Amino acid sequence: MTRPRILVVGAGFAGVECVRRLERKLSPGEADISVVTPNSYQLYLPLLPQVASGVLTPQSIAVSLRRSSRHRTRIVPGTAIGIDTRAKVCVVRKITGEVTDHAYDHLVLAPGSVTRTFDIPGLLEHARGMKTLAEAAYLRDHVIAQLDLADASQDEAERSARLCFVVVGGGYAGTETAACLQRLTDHAVKRYPRLDRRQISWHLLDMAPRLMPELGESLGQAALDILRRRGIEVSLGVSVAKAGPEELTLTDGRVLPSRTLIWTAGVAASPLIATLDAETERGRLVVTPEMTVPNAPGVFALGDAAAVPDLAKGGSAAICPPTAQHALRQGRTLADNVIASLRDRPLRPYVHKDLGLVVDLGGTDAVSKPLGIPLRGIAAQAVARGYHWSALRTNVAKTRVMTNWLLNAVAGDDFVRTGFQSGRPPTLREFERTDRYLTPAQVREHTQGLRTAD
Repeated sequence: MTRPRILVVGAGFAGVECVRRLERKLSPGEADISVVTPNSYQLYLPLLPQVASGVLTPQSIAVSLRRSSRHRTRIVPGTAIGIDTRAKVCVVRKITGEVTDHAYDHLVLAPGSVTRTFDIPGLLEHARGMKTLAEAAYLRDHVIAQLDLADASQDEAERSARLCFVVVGGGYAGTETAACLQRLTDHAVKRYPRLDRRQISWHLLDMAPRLMPELGESLGQAALDILRRRGIEVSLGVSVAKAGPEELTLTDGRVLPSRTLIWTAGVAASPLIATLDAETERGRLVVTPEMTVPNAPGVFALGDAAAVPDLAKGGSAAICPPTAQHALRQGRTLADNVIASLRDRPLRPYVHKDLGLVVDLGGTDAVSKPLGIPLRGIAAQAVARGYHWSALRTNVAKTRVMTNWLLNAVAGDDFVRTGFQSGRPPTLREFERTDRYLTPAQVREHTQGLRTAD
């Protein structure tokens, strides 16, 4: 008898947690498990700003999928670019560029999210995001390169543009990125005898009237005060109207000479969701409280790409925010539901009450709200780092991160460029591979021969 085929798309928090639970609870003879991912590691996204600033090494937050003692999942190295739920086929573009078809009996969609962009002239060509390990490594090299070039330049206009850094997005990613990279340049400038720290300017822009509104007014204001005390110019109700290679035009009419635009203005569901031709809510795939996709037998979805009802908030109108703590817990519940469907048992809905939020601003600066308790300063920093450290999946990753934190605290940074990004920098679209997906019509055409009869 052929074993049921479980195909998991995505190796983020949700996908990996689901796979690990399936490996623990299913016997090898009950099902074959495969996961589609371009990289055979789980990226711990909340710590990306610390990689960009050099506090952590890239390997520290890239947790190998093959380290588990129970590892038996087949890893398909590629990106899912289309789904045909009638034919029960996932179309995958492998890292070699080859397009292959993968049939499934049970499909778990956890493709995550991509950086949300808008129709702003020059944005896709000149902005860089903070969603991938490659982007974090590129930004570190780029920021240090601007210091190197400004230090060597005799042109004051060029120097001014290279020392002006702009981050768009006042959420957690943008705020932490601006805070961590500003701290990097503030420490690095001591090693550049021809530069004055007063020449370096950091700008954080956001169209919202408040910084990180999820934290509440008091903690949001505390974070704003920390940033401004460090010299970061925070402009609320403002964004970029036009981006060029050497200057940025803002929506309030200002023109900033700058060679650095970091775009973290929110996230959108993976383009894979659009290939299903299914109902969405705010771009995320509509699912039941049990995380099944209506009218798509055997298909489940969770994480950033799914509009999972937040039952803890009292009803199905609210949907879970795209955070790591929800993704992890959804992964466990969904794995149990996949197993229940295999064993003809009832599924259970996902319910989780938010445990709070943490924001690491580097050094001893942080704001946190664990279990609704507002904290700031060293206490908040201890909570933030303790939470991130405990959430790392393996002891090896925990050891690497803790060692990096201690080494950075004692020895500081060497401000070294790796040189990996010395060629033409990829665009935002190329970094996140958002131009590789099929349309629903292309998926149907591709799988026409495999589709089952009605």
